Amino acid sequence: MSYNLLKGKRGIIFGALDANSIAWKTAERVHEEGGKFVLTNAPIAMRMGQIKDLAQQTESEIVPADATSIEDLENLVEKAMEILGGKIDFVLHSIGMSINVRKGNHYTNQNYDWTHKGWDVSAGSFHKTMQVLYQKDAMNEWGSIIALTYMASQRVFPDYNDMADNKAYLESIARSFGYFFGRDKKVRVNTISQSPTPTTAGQGVKGFDGFISYAEKMSPLGNATALDCANYTVAMFSDLTKRVTLQNLYNDGGFSNMGVSDGVMEAFVGNK
Repeated sequence: MSYNLLKGKRGIIFGALDANSIAWKTAERVHEEGGKFVLTNAPIAMRMGQIKDLAQQTESEIVPADATSIEDLENLVEKAMEILGGKIDFVLHSIGMSINVRKGNHYTNQNYDWTHKGWDVSAGSFHKTMQVLYQKDAMNEWGSIIALTYMASQRVFPDYNDMADNKAYLESIARSFGYFFGRDKKVRVNTISQSPTPTTAGQGVKGFDGFISYAEKMSPLGNATALDCANYTVAMFSDLTKRVTLQNLYNDGGFSNMGVSDGVMEAFVGNK
């Protein structure tokens, strides 16, 4: 159902890889709500995904960009404003990567070159993106910037590895840069902490199926889906939430406030 919540609004969406990705679902929902946007991802990710299909479906254009490159981000922002016909109202940062996870390196045995690369893609790129937007005065007042995060930023999930550190850093950047963006530009910056979601990236984490089933049993409302997250993001892009900023917002079926649930206890006792 569409309420035209984003009619007349323009934005940039990072990270739409395939139909399983949250960014992809968000792009579809933004389009349904009347928003216009530019899609972007790293050239290598674009070769792996189906972003051209999404662009056609949502009547949007693609501007490739390495989010760790200031030069690429400057080009992205300039071209986005040119294509969309003005300043930006919303940005979704939905990218993350850990080479240590991908290569099976344990948290206690990291390759630090890989650690740095993962940090740069997953967290540093968020600061770089906002710095370019801020310095170019590219955001409209009451605009909204969202980055996606996960509960491992706050609690221990052993197999999430260095991605947990990246997400903690990402959330800190949102608060710190969000202060200046709010004070100087009247722009909101928030993170959404999503349930474990079966995206292409998420499924690369060891034991991911266990993450999902545990969270499902723990959460009174069950896991939030990619579409649930897309809907929440649309609400955060809309004028209905224009005073919400510097927040880490949980979209996780209640998981973040649970200690234990009947479902988990029953599974534990059953295993005994």
